[in-house]
Amino acid sequence: MHLQFQGAARTVTGSMHMLTVSGQTILLDCGTFHGRRDESYQRNSTFPFDPISISAVVLSHAHIDHSGNLPTLVKKGFRGPIFCTPATRSLCEVMLRDSAFIQEKDAEFVNKKRRKNSLPPIDPLYTVDDVDATIQLFQEASYGKSFEVIDRVECRFEDAGHILGSASVALLLRENSHNTSLAFTGDLGRPHLPILRDPVFIGNGGTTDYLISESTYGGRFHAPVTEMKDQLLEPLLRTCERKGKVVIPAFSVGRTQEIVYVLHELHQEGKLEKIPVYVDSPLSVNVTDVFRRHPECFDEETRTILNSPDNNDPFGFESLTYIRSVEESKRLNDAVGPCIIIAASGMCEAGRVTHHLANSIGDPRNMIMIAGYQAENTLGKKIVMKEPVVNIFGEPYALKAEVVVLNSFSGHADRDELLAYIRKFDHRTLKQVFLVHGDIDQAEKLAAGLQGVGFTAVSIPVRGQKVPLA
Repeated sequence: MHLQFQGAARTVTGSMHMLTVSGQTILLDCGTFHGRRDESYQRNSTFPFDPISISAVVLSHAHIDHSGNLPTLVKKGFRGPIFCTPATRSLCEVMLRDSAFIQEKDAEFVNKKRRKNSLPPIDPLYTVDDVDATIQLFQEASYGKSFEVIDRVECRFEDAGHILGSASVALLLRENSHNTSLAFTGDLGRPHLPILRDPVFIGNGGTTDYLISESTYGGRFHAPVTEMKDQLLEPLLRTCERKGKVVIPAFSVGRTQEIVYVLHELHQEGKLEKIPVYVDSPLSVNVTDVFRRHPECFDEETRTILNSPDNNDPFGFESLTYIRSVEESKRLNDAVGPCIIIAASGMCEAGRVTHHLANSIGDPRNMIMIAGYQAENTLGKKIVMKEPVVNIFGEPYALKAEVVVLNSFSGHADRDELLAYIRKFDHRTLKQVFLVHGDIDQAEKLAAGLQGVGFTAVSIPVRGQKVPLA
């Protein structure tokens, strides 16, 4: 019985962990690695194992760095079940198809350059047909109910509070006459975030022997959730006064819906004038439709709004417009401020937000509002660092727009929230804590914090490391 860490080891991308029990292997997550183009293609197209040898996948949530390489796994021969919550399956149906479209377009772009250099073409990582084959393997499991993954491996999902349908995972492993319990946090959300229920502690089923925990913000602190409205409102009013545009790069799942929800509240309370708000992302539009179909994931406040006699839609208000077509998106270039444009991708690396940034970044009346994690070497990170000149589409642009970072909107638990969650486990019986899904500096800070409160066996595995489970 052993674990092997194949992704999200000392980094925040490409979540994938192999668990072998009684000669069978399951994967915890199968996400795409995001980095420089050549390295990403190599890592994502080549698995360090035979996909046919995998018996099942347990999927924590739908974010692409956790689910995005499932179609490649299926393309290369995997035919086992993929277990997830009902909302995760619904999100994956739209997100993986969107990812396939991006893979196909990326391959077209790369192949144009390769043809000019007389190089053979490359194939997309996967296609929509591969996604369709993948979705057929999904099996839904509700929160709080145990189910069998494979013979001698039992699983239970609990709400992780990170995005719609996200789950922490409890596994009971039986080999010969020996039982071992393993918990995997997935990505943990924050208590009291709007829309979703709070994270549920995964260890309530009894003693936990081993824990795999995320560490994205293991050394950082977020502003309180109660400050979300004020953090958003003050800079919006400032930009409106100078009749500028506010461009918000936002992840299509979770962050876009949270921002729309808070804007809805500000409008309802009369604190924000009815300036035009545009959500310019077909994926965001589709994902918002999925949110509406899964009220079982909502907290009590959101359900109350949905069930109110006024029938207020928390994801819509009078001055909000969802943009689908390319033509409508292009017309926003001529929009006169003040207005708010929310567009993907969240790290500014692709999607329609790059066009809006190119159109807005050089005007000091405008504002770029960053509301999510920005990985190293991304355009979003360079904007956060306020580099005077940034490249967009390979061309230099002077950064003259105001830059505001909203650190209360994070969907990841911060250092204090992670410590509070993990401290609920009994450090006297927990044999080992493995910290993943965090840059090394963040994982090291969280490890030091855990050791300071009695968790002596804390490690930060490297990619490929194999650990026996006694």
